[in-house]
Amino acid sequence: QVQLVESGGGLVQPGGSLRLSCAASGSIASIYGMHWYRQAPGKQRELVAAITSESSTNYADSVKGRFTISRDNAKNTVYLQMNSLKPEDTAVYYCHADLTRIGVRGVYGYWGQGTQVTVSS
Repeated sequence: QVQLVESGGGLVQPGGSLRLSCAASGSIASIYGMHWYRQAPGKQRELVAAITSESSTNYADSVKGRFTISRDNAKNTVYLQMNSLKPEDTAVYYCHADLTRIGVRGVYGYWGQGTQVTVSS
């Protein structure tokens, strides 16, 4: 089995910062792309940031220059550093990973359970 566990969400004032972490564990052979998505109430889930296994990154226009995605391959962990937070960043943030499992053929996508980020004064 594979689990992705997020941490680091919470309540922060506008202009503040938070750092999200997502650790993958279980019978993992290799992790390829890792991603952060978010879903605000009444809206569709959207891709916020992505990072390849070679640490090439991509960001949604709405977070460019404010958010930074990074990963620690030795720890199977992806991070999202969020600076200059705005009320419109309020959402549940989910991590996602494309990976292969030991003894299982194919690449599969796994989701974390989500962590709430609320930006409010």
